[in-house]
Amino acid sequence: MWRFLGTSKARTSSDVWFLGKCYKLLSEESSSDSDSDSGHAAFLEDFSSRIWITYRKGFDAISDSKYTSDVNWGCMVRSSQMLVAQALIFHHLGRSWRMPSQKPYSPEYIGILHMFGDSEACAFSVHNLLQAGKSYGLAAGSWVGPYAMCRAWQTLVRTNREQPEVVGRDGSFPMALYVVSGDEDGERGGAPVVCIDVAAQLCCDFNKGQSAWSSILLLVPLVLGLDKINPRYIPLLKETFTFPQSLGILGGKPGASTYIAGVQDDRALYLDPHEVHMAVDIAADNLEADTSSYHCSNVRDMALDLIDPSLAIGFYCHDKDDFDDLCSRASELVERANGAPLFTVVQSVQPSKQMYNQDVVSGSSGDGTVDNINVDDLDSSGETGEEEWQIL
Repeated sequence: MWRFLGTSKARTSSDVWFLGKCYKLLSEESSSDSDSDSGHAAFLEDFSSRIWITYRKGFDAISDSKYTSDVNWGCMVRSSQMLVAQALIFHHLGRSWRMPSQKPYSPEYIGILHMFGDSEACAFSVHNLLQAGKSYGLAAGSWVGPYAMCRAWQTLVRTNREQPEVVGRDGSFPMALYVVSGDEDGERGGAPVVCIDVAAQLCCDFNKGQSAWSSILLLVPLVLGLDKINPRYIPLLKETFTFPQSLGILGGKPGASTYIAGVQDDRALYLDPHEVHMAVDIAADNLEADTSSYHCSNVRDMALDLIDPSLAIGFYCHDKDDFDDLCSRASELVERANGAPLFTVVQSVQPSKQMYNQDVVSGSSGDGTVDNINVDDLDSSGETGEEEWQIL
């Protein structure tokens, strides 16, 4: 369990960076200070306001399987749901939103929780994510990695947008989605590249050409080592939490995914999906619903150097200025990366390294998502071949 860090006499405070916001927490020796108390209380209020999604049991069987629970295998799915849920909270209610102490709750908040319910009728349920991610190896009872999870989200968002009659459940994703991948050889290697022109095209497609920009969610899958994370990347990962656009990290210990939402010194602060709750059905119009199982006040932590090297970083940009600020911060981070950046930013890609082709690439038919692959990597079915990774 997390405690105050940095209690040495040489230091009186230890900052917590939590989804782009800094909390200055005084050490235990100075904890009588009112500013320390308010900083600590403000952080805990922020933490407990984040959407916590865990293992559930007692829901309808997933597809044609017999699984009525995701206990022991669904942690990556749940972690990804938490990250996307924060993006929706930021989009509809703002970064400063906090869980209200009294009912009735806002329709936006309840509507978001409804979308993550455990049934096919809920747009972003475990049922629908597994169906969308079949081609990437997602299946009930099987663990999945962050790369495949990001692609499952991309497919689900595209399906919900192209087939609203299938969702029929307010399941349209309210922003563009950009799964960022490598430059040199499509998704098979190289540091991921955020291409500004690609993001602009995605936003234009999302708006069906009616306006130049929209809100956008960026997911950046990374592999930062072999058996353990390369230490050179840890300072860079920590700094991403200082970005106002930060949505944290989809990752955790090997084989045990968590949602990492903050850092303090050399520790990662996370929401843990490995608790089991009964499935609940929160109707979209029930503003008096019991939502207690979607929030947690227990801050857990782990050493950053114990994080699984396979992870994904998330960013939410509300508008063009926000996206430009993210690109500026990321470019500055590249300059401090000593030749080994997490990802890079470019304005456009060369024709020989096409990352976005509206006529050829699957997933770019005006839906606000893109498959970011080299056209030469497509087989006759429009799918990529066997996934290969170059370790960064």
